[in-house]
Amino acid sequence: MAKVAPFLVHHATPSPSLKVHTSPRKASLHARHSTTGVRCAVATPTSNTLITTPTGSQGEDVFSFDRYMACKAVTVNDALDRALPLVQPERLSESMRYSLLAGGKRVRPMLAIAACEMVGGDEAVATPVACAVEMVHTMSLIHDDLPCMDDDDLRRGCPTNHVAFGVSTALLAGDALLSLSFEHIARGCAEHGVPADRALRAVAELAKAVGTGGLAAGQVVDLASEGADVGLATLEYIHIHKTARLLEAAAVCGAIVGGACEEDIESIRRYARYVGLLFQVVDDVLDVTQTSEQLGKTAGKDLATDKTTYPKLMGVDGARAYAAELVASAEAELDRFDRARTEPLRHLAHFIAYRQN
Repeated sequence: MAKVAPFLVHHATPSPSLKVHTSPRKASLHARHSTTGVRCAVATPTSNTLITTPTGSQGEDVFSFDRYMACKAVTVNDALDRALPLVQPERLSESMRYSLLAGGKRVRPMLAIAACEMVGGDEAVATPVACAVEMVHTMSLIHDDLPCMDDDDLRRGCPTNHVAFGVSTALLAGDALLSLSFEHIARGCAEHGVPADRALRAVAELAKAVGTGGLAAGQVVDLASEGADVGLATLEYIHIHKTARLLEAAAVCGAIVGGACEEDIESIRRYARYVGLLFQVVDDVLDVTQTSEQLGKTAGKDLATDKTTYPKLMGVDGARAYAAELVASAEAELDRFDRARTEPLRHLAHFIAYRQN
């Protein structure tokens, strides 16, 4: 049984005004291990092992989340490199590649692929969607770091895009990545024989996650809330739209192209929303408990800008307790699926809760 993440060691009671953790079912906070698992030939797993990999009764390997994540990251990184060759004007291409290929955990692409595989699809079908979601995510990071937004000069341990290439080029690189994401879904789905209605639905799902139903809406409210007296309802609106919505779209798009039924899609949507909020709660706590070197970005920015966060409203212990509830609620949404196929998504929730950057 996996140990409880250090991040979740405190269990204060969160505010009853929060509405996202309303699942009627109870689920264990601990990830349970299956004796059947995903095998993936990856040379070296990540060094910070969160999930142990014991050997089954007949010598077979138990599912390893480290290996799964490493394998999917290789697949996605190779696909992203191919999707964005260096073309004219080279400065624009270089700016796009600078941020898109800068590394990162590739959580959103992995989420798309895992959701597709969970409903019976395969990696090849999900990879165009996974890449498209990462393009949108990268766009959001480039734009979020701009002087007119969060005005940051460090991302993933490197100068932000506008510091390296200038504000104008960074803005256009983000725009170009957003455009490329939808083209990439359309072309990729056609190449892999995904039915046109599924491809169209995936495009619509991702588009909704970016505009007035997603990233843009969350960012506007977030900027307007700096220094203001913001309550939990507004904070939750911001992060459902700004953070959770894109993670939700990644999982839902993966399920759609994988051929999931409507009931399964909605369970996956709820799972991803819980995970998306979990990601933000952890992010807020890390901002006040970690250093810039540990995070790979500027620490303490939320406090410096008087930004409303979960720790500010609930306290660090309250935020940790809320995170624990989100993990349990996310896992409960996976109970309808085959146990072995849910392992990546169950472990993903714990991975997000464990993360230190």
